[in-house]
Parts: sequence; structure tokens; C-alpha cells
Amino acid sequence: MKRIHALGLFSLMALNAFVLPASAAVLIGNTEGNNIVEFDETTGQFLGEFVAPFEGFESPDTLTYGPDGDLYVSSGTTRENSAVYRFNSQTGELVDKFASGGGLFRPYGIAFGPDELLYVSSFRSDEILRYDSKTGDFVDVFAQRDGTDAGLNGPNGLLFGPDGDLYVTTQGSVADEEGNLDFAFSSQVLRYDIETKQSEIFAQPEPFPASFDFVSLLGLAVGPEDGDLYVSDFANGIQRYDFESGDLLDVLDTNYTETDPSSNFIGSLAFGPDDNDLYTVGFNTDTAIGSLLKFESLDGDRAGNLTLVAENSPELKRPIGLLFKADTDNSNPGVSVPEPGAIAGLLGTFLFLSRKKRT
Repeated sequence: MKRIHALGLFSLMALNAFVLPASAAVLIGNTEGNNIVEFDETTGQFLGEFVAPFEGFESPDTLTYGPDGDLYVSSGTTRENSAVYRFNSQTGELVDKFASGGGLFRPYGIAFGPDELLYVSSFRSDEILRYDSKTGDFVDVFAQRDGTDAGLNGPNGLLFGPDGDLYVTTQGSVADEEGNLDFAFSSQVLRYDIETKQSEIFAQPEPFPASFDFVSLLGLAVGPEDGDLYVSDFANGIQRYDFESGDLLDVLDTNYTETDPSSNFIGSLAFGPDDNDLYTVGFNTDTAIGSLLKFESLDGDRAGNLTLVAENSPELKRPIGLLFKADTDNSNPGVSVPEPGAIAGLLGTFLFLSRKKRT
């Protein structure tokens, strides 16, 4: 209980420090364009290139904000170019190559922990690595595969839940020394206690009806209104789980191409800054041309409320990562607005704590 209450106190302080903009642009990472682009969240209008391609910046994946207000992006497809880059969250200007080494190989998920460490999923080495959140120095290997179906097999998205635990999506693959993949296990959501490093299976869903008959869990987000865990499946569908029981509450259909099987894959998740709408990105399986999707919340119900904010945009080239552009208080340069997913996590903490008190 001490750990949960400490996290709740941190969340309260963070909520007092941050102010969300009334509206915000969406930043989207193109894994085939090697850039980050900006779209209007309402009209779907392309607003320009936020981060242009540069040498070493390859296949950007997860986007998140750090405690310093800067934008952090995982990038790289080889051991040599795998890194987490840091950018100015307002201008997109490169700050530095923040973290690399330690065996990092094709980084996907990144998350800043309550222990002042940066957690990075190393997809092609089946590890979660930790780095100093201030210096970027490699600290240690937090977790690695153990050869079992319940192990860390193809780690993908990372999220710290309102309970203080680390939630990890896995693809179910196992990589050899060269990074070649063997899809030998199940795709799951794992839950780690960061103090003991012990894990358990939180969820192991079945393939979505319109998918490709496989599951490849990817993005994670906390609902700002319901406090539930939302998980995107690359092969199609978004699952909603109860944080306490792990029960599957709902599945959202992301088959916007309306084919059977679906002709699109799905990327990360983010909640809107001024509403309870859920955003994701997808792309055509043949052309890799992407779209920006929104599930509008009507009295908490999103099923069937899918809108294509930007449909088949040539500026979206196999998009995966997304988050909303931060708004900085110029009177306090050290304080910036975190992505809606982060705010959702903070709000989820209070929902979680209030649930605990009622029981």
C-alpha cells in the first residue's frame, strides 16, 4: 500500500503542475518514412513534418514525453543504430542521442518509471533494459526471456499502471543472436512488480474475428474516464480490461478497410487532450499508407463510433507511434504538458485508489 499511496501523491503533484491545451495536434511516427509528422486532431489536415529524417534515425516507433518535458523516441533496426533520441517537444529540434548500448536491439516501448529510470523494450533481444532518466547511461537488464510461454517473448509496448506495476505487451516471438524471429509463443500482456522483478500474465486474448488469425499486442493506454487498460492488437482490435480483475470488458473493431480478413494493421494508442476519445493509427497491409482513427466516446461507449480523421494519407507511411503535441507554459519553461496517455494514467491512479477505498 505504501507504494500505491506514494504513486498517488506523485500523481497529485503532477496534475497540479500540468495544464492541458484545449486542443492539440497529433504527432505520428512513420516507421517507413523515418520521420515524425503532425496532423490536426479534428480535421485530419497534414500540418507538416515535425522531425525530418536524419542519419541514424531509422524506423521510429514509440513516442513519449520525459520528466524534463522533452520528446523521447525509440529508433533503430540493428544493434548499431538502436537508440532512444531526445527532441525539443515544441520545435522538433534534436537535443541528443539520449540512450543506447547495453545490448539494445530494435527498441519499441519506452516508459519513464517512478524509480527515475527509463525502461526500454529491446524487441530483438527479448529484454527490457533500464537507463538513467537524467543522463541516459545504461543501468541494467530489468527482465529477459526465460524460455517459457509466460516469459518475455518479443517485448513491445510499456506502460506504468495506476498500481505502480509495469505492463508489457509481448508479440510471442523469440529472437536468436542475429535478431531472427521464431513465433513460438503466445502474445500477452505481462505485469511486472518493479521492486521484485516478478511477472505474471495479465491477459492473453484470442485473435479478433476480422484479423489474420494471430495476435500481436502492441499499444497500451489508460482510460481517463473509466481507469481501464486499453490494449491495441497489431493484427486488429482494441481490448479494454479491468485493471483490478484483468477481465476483458470490451473489444473495439479497428477493421476500417472493412475486408475479411482485414486489410489493415493497427499501431499505438492515445486519448484526446480535451475529451475521452481514443485515437490510434493504422496502415494498409499492401501499400503501408496510413490513416488516423478516432473512437468517439458517447456516454462511455465507443463501440461502433469509429471515425477516420485522416484516411489513406500519403504522409503516413507505416505509422506506429502517436501522441498529442505538448503545450508548454512559457512562464515556467521547466514544466510541459505530458501526453494524454500520461494524464490518463494519473487520473487512473485516483480511480484505482478510490476503488480500493470502496472495497
